[in-house]
Amino acid sequence: MSKIIQRALAAATGFAVLCIVGPASAQEIVRIRGTIERIDGPAYVIKSRDGSELKLTLTDNPLYVAISPSTMADIKPGMFVGSAGMMQPDGTQKAIEVHIFPESMRGTGEGHYDWDLKPQSKMTNGNVEQAVTGVDGPVLSVKYKEGEKKLVVTPETVVVTYVPGNKDEVKPGTKVFVAAKKQPDGTFQAPRITYGRNGAGPAF
Repeated sequence: MSKIIQRALAAATGFAVLCIVGPASAQEIVRIRGTIERIDGPAYVIKSRDGSELKLTLTDNPLYVAISPSTMADIKPGMFVGSAGMMQPDGTQKAIEVHIFPESMRGTGEGHYDWDLKPQSKMTNGNVEQAVTGVDGPVLSVKYKEGEKKLVVTPETVVVTYVPGNKDEVKPGTKVFVAAKKQPDGTFQAPRITYGRNGAGPAF
């Protein structure tokens, strides 16, 4: 594996770790979801999902991680995946999105915990034990250290995978997800940026 790919995958790992920061560091890290409106010198002007504009700069030697479209056909038993979704009355989790992690990211964010994609949403990261056909769509049995959840994948579920990215692809119209620190001047700064490739993107 080339050093460039190794570096990009390491970036994805770091990104995932930042995305699951606990209460102790929650005041320092801000999760930004939005679309690049324009590029203002070294800064990206992002229109966040609430309609506000945020200015983001990246640290020296930033890392770019792309999210590429994928399908349920790419998910096999034994793979490590992450899914944001909503819990259902029967105990299953209806998947809003499913992220396929490369093998180098196995174990990242493992578990089942609260998430901020939508009110009362949950994140489940774990190993795919089984994939079967259900009434509402494919059902993934995902096992993690503390237990197991069944993820229901519907036609509306976004399925993506992490791949190495590059700066040239981050331009106006690109969807992004960034874990950043707020600066004294009100801008934000991050060491990496994760973005959608070919129309894909982090779910808002």
